[in-house]
Amino acid sequence: MMESVLSSVFFFIIAIGVLITVHEFGHFWVARKVGVKVIRFSVGFGKPLFSWRRANDETEYVIAMLPLGGYVQMLDEREGNVAPEELDRAFNRKSLASRTAIVAAGPIFNFILAIAIYWLILVMGVSGVKPIVGDINEASIASAGGFQRGDVITHVGDTKTVTWGTAAMALLDHSLDDELLVVRVLEDGVVSKIRQLDFSTPGLELERKNLLGSIGINIMRPEIPARIGEVTPGGAADKAGIISGDLLLTVNGELVGDWAKWVHVVRKNPETLLQVELERDGSVMAIDLRPARLSTKEGEIGRIGATVNYPEELFEEFNAVERYAFFAAFNAAVVKTWDMSLLTLRMLGNMVVGNVSVDNLSGPISIAQYAGSSAGMGFVAFAGFLALISISLGVLNLLPIPMLDGGHLFYYLIEWIKGSAVSEETQMVGQRVGIALLALVMVVAFYNDIDRLVG
Repeated sequence: MMESVLSSVFFFIIAIGVLITVHEFGHFWVARKVGVKVIRFSVGFGKPLFSWRRANDETEYVIAMLPLGGYVQMLDEREGNVAPEELDRAFNRKSLASRTAIVAAGPIFNFILAIAIYWLILVMGVSGVKPIVGDINEASIASAGGFQRGDVITHVGDTKTVTWGTAAMALLDHSLDDELLVVRVLEDGVVSKIRQLDFSTPGLELERKNLLGSIGINIMRPEIPARIGEVTPGGAADKAGIISGDLLLTVNGELVGDWAKWVHVVRKNPETLLQVELERDGSVMAIDLRPARLSTKEGEIGRIGATVNYPEELFEEFNAVERYAFFAAFNAAVVKTWDMSLLTLRMLGNMVVGNVSVDNLSGPISIAQYAGSSAGMGFVAFAGFLALISISLGVLNLLPIPMLDGGHLFYYLIEWIKGSAVSEETQMVGQRVGIALLALVMVVAFYNDIDRLVG
């Protein structure tokens, strides 16, 4: 448990450090290009942990204690006296176009980072689960649209879907529209067919956290033999004498069948004595197993501390790899970044009007958990996580909220329209409103984090 927490914290700091550095470097690089003096480049807030200056460089570089942000301090008459010989290097003295470019550069660099990451991982190849449809829920829009068990989804709208990850994102995007969605599938693995999802169906309620379930689609789950993989030292399975490689045959006299049934039995019987028959090295033996009790948001469940031994042949049947040639990958990366940016913006907009629950907001705790889990799955998964968070950071910073880059850009738009800068008084009022909005969002995000953590 402690190792998991430390891993999450470590990779969270790595992820946030990279994203903040790229974002602030955008401001820094453009500011220097247009002739603004940069006094400090800081990754993090608060007390500096490390600081240095390079030879013949007037900028102080800082790594500060709180890694939840950063800033680029530029020469500005509004923040102190400026020597007459340096007035032309002050931020506030630059043209509207230069100031706009400096402010916009931070979010733009986040999008550039996302494109670069997606380009790299699409060249390397992204592994995932083939989008094979399992059971269809009755009285659902998937059932009404003709979906069948075994359908392989090839296109959601115009989006090509190689894996469930791509298919789920495309479905999430289209679910925000009250329209009829065309989905192309392979029936029996070979025949191309058209299925439909009518998101304008009266009374349809969608839970975005479980969108597939809301529309009536279950992911095809292969029948996995109930063979033990890794055993947690000190867990219920270990105490009962279960070892890696054991094949579970019966529990309380009933056939186990597959791993899914075994998990169901264990979860339903916390601290209940189970009589288990298993096969080990060709011999059948009986053991007594008492699952430990685990408290979750859904209630009390049993847990034995063992994983499944996943057969290699199932990887070949259900695994898919999305890969592009070098130049084609760049085009795909640009499209993917654009699509994810629009999806993020649309999700935020629907949260504001109440069409999407604010439960979907995540704060630092959830992001840290995602960072740790994605890092545990390998470089490609962690890089994809970085790209997604970079896009979110870029989109959020472009929102016209005072205190964010988008708020400053909004002021510059007003300045361009009216021909004069927004007054200091108006900006101060806007700053207070911006602080209040951001504080509200953070409270909701932290509440969601804690709720998920407790659950």
